[in-house]
Amino acid sequence: MNPEDVKTLLENALSECQIQVERDGSHFNIVAIGDLFEGKRAVQRQQIVYAALNEQISSGAIHAVNMKTFTHHEWEHRA
Repeated sequence: MNPEDVKTLLENALSECQIQVERDGSHFNIVAIGDLFEGKRAVQRQQIVYAALNEQISSGAIHAVNMKTFTHHEWEHRA
């Protein structure tokens, strides 16, 4: 899979989020920004993103994922 494919999958599943995807070898680096992460712990946020990619991860189309998730407020105020 290429980064554009992963971005499309995430945008379809997490329509209210801004998504950035980069590929580093067999790893995908994902940044997801959306208010649906408000009040959720890091693990819960990761589960939301993984759920959108579960089929591709299970099939081996996606080997590894690194992700960072932010609310809009967190994104605007990150250091």
